[in-house]
Amino acid sequence: MNHFRTVVSPGYSPTKMGLSDKILTIGSCFADSIGSRLHAVKLPVSANPFGTLYNPHSIHKAIRYAVFNEIPPAHSFLQQADIHLNYDFHSEVSTLDGDNLRTHLKDIIGTTHYFLTQAKWLIITFGTAWVYERNDTGEIVANCHKLPGRNFSKLLLREAAIVSSFEDIYQELRTVNPGLRIILTVSPVRHLKDTLELNSVSKSVLRTACFTLSEKHPAVEYFPAYEMMMDDLRDYRFYKEDMIHPTAVAEDYIWKNFAARFFSTELDAFTEEWTRIQHALAHRPFHPASSGHQAFLREMLKKLESFRGIVDVDREIRALQSQLAPGN
Repeated sequence: MNHFRTVVSPGYSPTKMGLSDKILTIGSCFADSIGSRLHAVKLPVSANPFGTLYNPHSIHKAIRYAVFNEIPPAHSFLQQADIHLNYDFHSEVSTLDGDNLRTHLKDIIGTTHYFLTQAKWLIITFGTAWVYERNDTGEIVANCHKLPGRNFSKLLLREAAIVSSFEDIYQELRTVNPGLRIILTVSPVRHLKDTLELNSVSKSVLRTACFTLSEKHPAVEYFPAYEMMMDDLRDYRFYKEDMIHPTAVAEDYIWKNFAARFFSTELDAFTEEWTRIQHALAHRPFHPASSGHQAFLREMLKKLESFRGIVDVDREIRALQSQLAPGN
């Protein structure tokens, strides 16, 4: 049958995700998107704990901080007006007090370190191979924090540099967590500030680096989110008004393909059931005290109680219990 489009297969993963698998996501926008969706189906997820990171060097550095539970060096901190930031993290990781920022980063890194040692999966999303280097130290930054352009030099990470950087953290990851599985993805969001031509160069470098790493390491896989957006969903109706970011429909499509590749039969069945429950819980009745709605609440509570011990449903149970009329 002619589908009038190029269908990108999600591929097959020899290892499947289970209900209790801990998953860490890190990197560009897809790390946020997939992390929030994994969290929504009750998987134990730490989604982009360091904020959005775009280039492989900064992503690998953040992972290294987590592996060794190390605090960033003093020269990586900066103050802009009354806001304290760090060159190695996104602007959302900031405070109005320098000591508070150090404490905040210590907590984030420590929590991520502990989570990483227990995680079954690490999902890394590379956004761009273009990086900015500090002119005063020669170090690559994760974020320029809107400082003057004269403070930085722009350069392109080559495939060899990305692969070498990954190899360093890969060995460290295998030391603290030998069973860790790694999924590499490339963000389909185009960086138009680099121009379309240079964005294509960047994505090409990222893609070849992912290919090299997934070919070399059995525990490393590549998921084609980039190809699904660029080739399968190439129509602009799958883009938001900025014509750059994918719509909810596109994200749903990529998510379903991700689940088809990585979810175990048990997890897939649970996800379908939990999605139905979420839709039911989103219902807003005209008459909450009616006998029909109260019966619905009791039935939903029974379903949620059956999931206790499998996933954390305490918040949902409390929310339903608060809606029960006295005596129910």
